[in-house]
Amino acid sequence: MAEKPSRDPLQSVLAPTVVVRRKKRGGGHGGHHGGAWKIAYADFVTAMMAFFLLMWLLGSTSKYDKEGIEDYFNTPLSAVFGGKDGSGASRSSVIEGGGRDLSSSRPGEATRSQPHSVPPSVARAAIAAEDSQRLQQLKQKLTALIENTPALRAFRDQIRIAITSEGLRIEIVDSLKRPMFASGSSRLEGYVTTILTQIGGPLNDVDNRVSIAGHTDAVPYSGGQSGYSNWELSGERANAARRALVAGGMNERKVLQVRGLADVLPLNKDVADEPTNRRISILVLNKAGEQAFFRDGGRTAVDDSTAAGGIVPVGAAGRSS
Repeated sequence: MAEKPSRDPLQSVLAPTVVVRRKKRGGGHGGHHGGAWKIAYADFVTAMMAFFLLMWLLGSTSKYDKEGIEDYFNTPLSAVFGGKDGSGASRSSVIEGGGRDLSSSRPGEATRSQPHSVPPSVARAAIAAEDSQRLQQLKQKLTALIENTPALRAFRDQIRIAITSEGLRIEIVDSLKRPMFASGSSRLEGYVTTILTQIGGPLNDVDNRVSIAGHTDAVPYSGGQSGYSNWELSGERANAARRALVAGGMNERKVLQVRGLADVLPLNKDVADEPTNRRISILVLNKAGEQAFFRDGGRTAVDDSTAAGGIVPVGAAGRSS
């Protein structure tokens, strides 16, 4: 019998081990890469959808809505703690109150946060600027209306519009060949009624109040009625103008006063019967003028420094009326 070869224990330990790898057939690419890429791709698509939705919302949101959203996120608790609309932008923290200032470099030092209020002078200036802009826009609208309306363009030499220290003044002046009233009468001629009814509606574009004044020349009234003078005549003419403006669509509650000034504010002081001295003045008061009227109980001084003598008629630069 053949003798079996002996096995060296050390040789069996050091001998290389043969590992056989068996490949699985089929399974596609998923077997190589797994499914993690699907999750990453889904996250990417979701993020892109959110991004484009945000872009669409920003593009379709008005400027005022954006400011409101910004104010809310600046002071989200302002409504709870008594804040007013628009006041959040002027505060430096969400909740006003006492306590330690965390931005202080000194430990233990406590400071009370002070609300940042707008100085009254700055607030008044901002209100005046906004009010002036509204009146300027109204002036531009009325000027365009006169130029683009044939019924008004024919009488543009008798319509004068100007911004004054009191507000927006619209004056309809008399003409020698085309008077607004018959002599000694308060009945409006047809073309003046047309002018007043056409401009009555646009006056509602602003919430400013209106003062209407009638003016006569310096020729004394000689109608024969005892005690009746240019004072009564100018007042009745102003009231006739008020009725025409209301008939044209102006809100009657906008009227603050109707007054007759006779001949105390002539455009031409040197000629007693100057036609342009006979006029109707419609003053759209600025906010300062309104406040002064109510503050003084309606007893405001007549300011003749802003008379319209040097104002160029609408669309009639270089022409005399």
